[in-house]
Amino acid sequence: MDFLTKSAFFSVYRLILVFTIPILLIRFLIADAFFPLEIDIEYSTIITSNDSTVVHAYLTSDDKWRMYTELSEINDKLKKAIINKEDKWFYYHPGVNFLSVTRAAFNNLIKGQRTSGASTITMQVARLLNPKSRTYLNKTKEIFMALQLELHYSKDEILQMYLNLVPYGGNIEGVKSASVLYFKKAPSQLSLAEVITLSIIPNRPTSLRLGGNNQRLTRERNKWINRFRHDQIFNTNDLDDALNEKISTFRQPAPSGIPHLSRRLKTQYSNSAIIRTHIDMQVQSEIEKLVKTYIGALYFQNIKNACVLVVKNDNREVISYVGSADFNNPDDGGQVDGTLAVRSPGSTLKPLLYGMAMDKGLITPKFKITDTPVSFNGYEPENYDGNFNGKVSIEYALANSLNIVAVKVLDKLGVKPFVERLIKAGFKRIKHDRKHLGLSTVLGGCGASLEELTGLYCALAHEGEYSRLSYVYGDSSKTEKRILSKQASYMITEILTQLTRPDLPLEWQNSSNLPKVAWKTGTSYGRRDAWSIGYNKNYTVGVWVGNFSGHGVPDLSGAQTAAPLLFNIFNVIDYKSKKQWYTMPDSLDIRYVCSESGLVPNEFCKNQVMDYFIPFVSTNRECTHMRYVWISPDSSISYCSECLPESGYIKALYPNYEKEMISYYEMNGIRYQKIPDHNPDCERIFTENEPKITSPINNTEYYINETDSMQVLLSAHFAPDVSKAYWYINNTFYKSGSPTDRIFFSPTEGKVTISCSDDKGRFTSVSIDVKEIAF
Repeated sequence: MDFLTKSAFFSVYRLILVFTIPILLIRFLIADAFFPLEIDIEYSTIITSNDSTVVHAYLTSDDKWRMYTELSEINDKLKKAIINKEDKWFYYHPGVNFLSVTRAAFNNLIKGQRTSGASTITMQVARLLNPKSRTYLNKTKEIFMALQLELHYSKDEILQMYLNLVPYGGNIEGVKSASVLYFKKAPSQLSLAEVITLSIIPNRPTSLRLGGNNQRLTRERNKWINRFRHDQIFNTNDLDDALNEKISTFRQPAPSGIPHLSRRLKTQYSNSAIIRTHIDMQVQSEIEKLVKTYIGALYFQNIKNACVLVVKNDNREVISYVGSADFNNPDDGGQVDGTLAVRSPGSTLKPLLYGMAMDKGLITPKFKITDTPVSFNGYEPENYDGNFNGKVSIEYALANSLNIVAVKVLDKLGVKPFVERLIKAGFKRIKHDRKHLGLSTVLGGCGASLEELTGLYCALAHEGEYSRLSYVYGDSSKTEKRILSKQASYMITEILTQLTRPDLPLEWQNSSNLPKVAWKTGTSYGRRDAWSIGYNKNYTVGVWVGNFSGHGVPDLSGAQTAAPLLFNIFNVIDYKSKKQWYTMPDSLDIRYVCSESGLVPNEFCKNQVMDYFIPFVSTNRECTHMRYVWISPDSSISYCSECLPESGYIKALYPNYEKEMISYYEMNGIRYQKIPDHNPDCERIFTENEPKITSPINNTEYYINETDSMQVLLSAHFAPDVSKAYWYINNTFYKSGSPTDRIFFSPTEGKVTISCSDDKGRFTSVSIDVKEIAF
């Protein structure tokens, strides 16, 4: 062919290309529009810890281990090995290496030789996405799909798809699945030898499967190491190290850590391939061992389970989640997630109650209140030990978990605002039951979970600010709500840090290893649940111990069963916590109060103590624990302004006891400084100091049914000079007794008037409405 002929040929060729390529491109775009690329890859759900380690994995619906490999996990070694082995021109072709395809087609058709290497990485992705038998038609479809992939995805995304889909024998697909199941590490952590090993298996996934014939695999790997050396793909020293690295790995069981949380998150985030948790596996492993050993020691007492939550306070991230003592123990309900189970919270809600009362100005830590028998419309709370303590401070009542005082404070604060605050703090069962909750709520007469209680105490650790606990990264649904002021939270924290209290376990009372923690325990009715929840600056820990069956155990208590585990956990996660503690808020102040009442002292208050108070909020009531009384010179009678004689009297200082304290002293035979009986000739005596009926409460409704004989307690507070009480039902005499006697009656349907008189002739009445209903 002469020069002119050659020139004409190339001119025509260029002309054909100029017109053909745009036409082909337009046809391709039209075909792409009519046959859009549909990629639907189902990945195994994997749960990762806070350092991105896979701690739990689930099979896909087609029983494959197909774990999602992220772009960040594709390191340079992996990228180089795959590209140089599979497709050196990967970053330069449009998805199809037309030169290689042409050469392969020519060899197949003309020479009858099958030529490998024509398929690019993109074409392999197309085949993996849509596996078909190898025919020319399917090859054409594969080429079309490869071009579509290049049109819609970046090169790195296509490489990522390839690494997610390549087979590794059996039901293992993708580099990440192989890395985790064979090497127990992420792809980004693979050594060069491991990278090269994983790059060669997909070509022969059955014969080169790891653990199947590692010697054959080693030979094949070394062959490629030498090829990479020849092509100068990797550093020579690194290749030498890779050559000397033995392949001794076998397939490992899929990771199955944090089983309770993993199962929960898989359900919650069902469409997520990777669920990233805040779990610190070092802490998790330590606590799992601790719980298992601890319950093992209690097993002979019929205490068979426990659950624990550990929260990092600064961002409320849950770093440890133990749903049971042993997930693999079905006999004791090991697969039950105890952190979510709703149970009676015992006394664990008391700190919130007292904090709310402080914010209302009703109480301060040194404020005194009576711990004496009391009835609230027939409801008579009792302390855990069955005893009464007389007049006690709020801090003593909380530290010693006195039930009667808590109910009195709740009665003063109101059940409704307390319940609403609990709802604000995320208590779901309480929200559901709010219409039926009463004064017993603060003693555990409601339902709560360990998760909810831990969240509540985390709010105390956060100076009164509540936010939902965070289990996964990217949880943007958290909102902060203030449930207590900083001042109240600090005062509650100081009380809960005290060591002089009955719920400090015996073995920890003189221990130098006792961590500095603010904590509270709780025991449910019937000793079914033992709680201990505590916090310091860094962490909040929630502990529940008991039986998932609900079986009560005589030896079960928050103090002796749950608190020791709590302290052990704090010593594991934050041994040096004593160096950091809370500082008093600027908006909180200190003042002197009377030691007898906890109120602002007057001239009679000789003994004073320092107490926290919230300026312009805490009560400024002046103490009245002492008062002057006019008495006869022989101290036999007392006078009031109505009967005070013109002479022959003296003025003396006496304690100003409440009626219920006097009743308490009288009932228990406790000596006290008694004001002399009032002048018997005084007419005013018959209009004051009448009995104060405390049960039943005036104008309340009682419900009875014909099958259940309900009894109503008759009780009242009497003046100190009373020695006998008389009770009347509907103006008919019923019973008499001493002022401290416990008298009951069975009401009938209708309006009932209950009257009480004392032996001085003073008289009072209340009315109740008794209704009969079918239960």
